[in-house]
Amino acid sequence: MTTETDGQADPTTAAALHGGILALDVARAHGVEALFTLSGAHVFPMYDAAVKTEPAMPIIDVRHEPTAVFAAEAIGKLTRTPGLAVLTAGPGVTNGVSPVAQASFAGSPLVVVGGRAPNNRWGTGSLQELDQPPIFASISKSATTARTVDDIAPTIDEAFTLAGSSHRGPTFVDVPMDEFFNSSAPGHESRGRTRDVIEPDTDDLRRIAGLLTDAARPVLVLGTDVWADGAEDAALHFVTETGIPVIANGMGRGIVPGGHPQLVTKARSTSFNTADLVIVVGTPLDFRLGYGVFGGKDGATPARTVHLADSPGQVSGHAELAGSASGDLTAVFTGLLAALQSAPGSRPDWTPWLSTLQTEVAAATARDNELLTAEADPIHPARIYGELLPRLADDAVVIGDGGDFVSFAGKFVEPKRPGGWLDPGPYGCLGAGMGAAMAARITRPSSQVVLLYGDGAAGMSLMDVDTLVRHDLPVVMVVGNNSAWGLEKGPMQWIYGYDVAADLAPQTRYDQVVTALGGGGEMVTDPREIGPALDRAFASGIPYLVNVMTDVDAAYPRATTGI
Repeated sequence: MTTETDGQADPTTAAALHGGILALDVARAHGVEALFTLSGAHVFPMYDAAVKTEPAMPIIDVRHEPTAVFAAEAIGKLTRTPGLAVLTAGPGVTNGVSPVAQASFAGSPLVVVGGRAPNNRWGTGSLQELDQPPIFASISKSATTARTVDDIAPTIDEAFTLAGSSHRGPTFVDVPMDEFFNSSAPGHESRGRTRDVIEPDTDDLRRIAGLLTDAARPVLVLGTDVWADGAEDAALHFVTETGIPVIANGMGRGIVPGGHPQLVTKARSTSFNTADLVIVVGTPLDFRLGYGVFGGKDGATPARTVHLADSPGQVSGHAELAGSASGDLTAVFTGLLAALQSAPGSRPDWTPWLSTLQTEVAAATARDNELLTAEADPIHPARIYGELLPRLADDAVVIGDGGDFVSFAGKFVEPKRPGGWLDPGPYGCLGAGMGAAMAARITRPSSQVVLLYGDGAAGMSLMDVDTLVRHDLPVVMVVGNNSAWGLEKGPMQWIYGYDVAADLAPQTRYDQVVTALGGGGEMVTDPREIGPALDRAFASGIPYLVNVMTDVDAAYPRATTGI
């Protein structure tokens, strides 16, 4: 038994502790409350520490390692402190590569601790002997080995600190098996949850305020890092004080609540095509945002682009910028508002511009309503959202895992609160949803948790319903089942006039997979039965899947291919 101070063993009184206890004490100091893993002998000391130290830490053991890492990544997204995944050596570790890459692209705070073949056998061909950090070097903020038991605590401490500091992201540490089992007196005192705050340059903010003052048609884009940096209150205050129109991106959704008069995401195309100034905060200027080029259609003057980021390295290096600033995003919003309010001249009045966009939002909403209430047979995927939206509570967590079907979710779902939307982010990694659902249920125990699956994505992780059942984690799953890889089928037909490798078995009973694993589910083929099926799912209190057969020809009207 360890003597604990803020989740750590007291070095003045504790006896020698094995490497797993030393590692877990550090994780606790950084706010970790659950460990995600798939059982493997190389990391047994972490399990022993979780069970025997106080308070015991929940071990969520999954059926495939990617789910463990996706879950830990989603913990980081939802709590804004690093999640923890523990993977056994060799294939256990390499199975975590895609989730770590997703965390890197999304800026998610995550620490992955891997097992490693023992030092005393290294170079002799022991089981799963592989030098793992080089594999992760290009997709993580750091990737290193804790060579001895005395290295474990300081190395993992540094990994947590780095993962949780701007710009957030994943870190990887592996530990030789023999050193994990070895013991040492605790001598490292973790700083715990601390990060250095980067102050933005006031001159940069002053220049951007000047651009805003001169703008007649500005648009503000709020991205994931606004939430990740804890700047949602400052962002909403800036929005309400200035009257600027807003478009939400990624986990920036919900910062300005759905239905707010300044939220013009439904007028995204008009906003970007006719704005004269676009200020993008907390998200890359990537394919989702036209690589930072806005307007300029039909010979019109392109909009000026401003990029605001949580750290200097995140400011775009490829886009032509009229201004940029970086630093703590609360300080960025606060400083920009102060600079705008102190600028000479009258306060900008963007009411006519906002009214134009509100008119477009109303028109788009009317067009959407036709799809949301469609009686088409086969079912139009939008009809699912027409039934789901009125059943979502304000604090629901909605998770997207799919292609076309989830693109419709991005079009129709406008969260009422921040931190209620999860998607794979710019990496576009399918199979992430199940782990995210586990994390959401653990961190938001009283909220609805809804996992939106394309049928292709469902096939990647549905076996982990077993994990939901074993750990009593009720989640409502909805599959838009068009029996195809819809995101590929249409484009291949457009390019070649035919498609291959794009069809799945018709009307696959994913709901029966869930019931076989101990959950509940049903198949729906009539649009009028979607709502009652969702009601049964929400009332069930168990993992429950509603498998809706949809029209493969009802493709999402996509404006970009990501290339």
